[in-house]
Amino acid sequence: GEARTRIRAFNSQNMANTVWAFATAAVAAPELFEAIAGEARTRVRAFNSQNMANTVWAFATAAVAAPELFEAIAGEALRRIREFNSQDLANIVWAFATSAVAAPLLFEAIAGEALRRVREFN
Repeated sequence: GEARTRIRAFNSQNMANTVWAFATAAVAAPELFEAIAGEARTRVRAFNSQNMANTVWAFATAAVAAPELFEAIAGEALRRIREFNSQDLANIVWAFATSAVAAPLLFEAIAGEALRRVREFN
């Protein structure tokens, strides 16, 4: 539809910020979320760690199912796990758990990264 056409002009930060704003304001916008899920899934490599984390957080907060988007973000996050700060890692884990999306390899990588970071402070 029209939303999908317009979303194509958005960059990764625009997409992440838009779903974050709608979720934070608790405004239901299923067509918008669907359009962003479809577009973001195909361009996930352009997302930085914060945009990935904020996007899945927004979908979880808005209770909008987007399993293909979550799967794409899980794969990309797994490849780039060291780019994520602690808040982004926490937001991703929360979003996947809240949305009941299984991502055992991602969770294992996040646990390993968290342990590595804790050891850096000792």
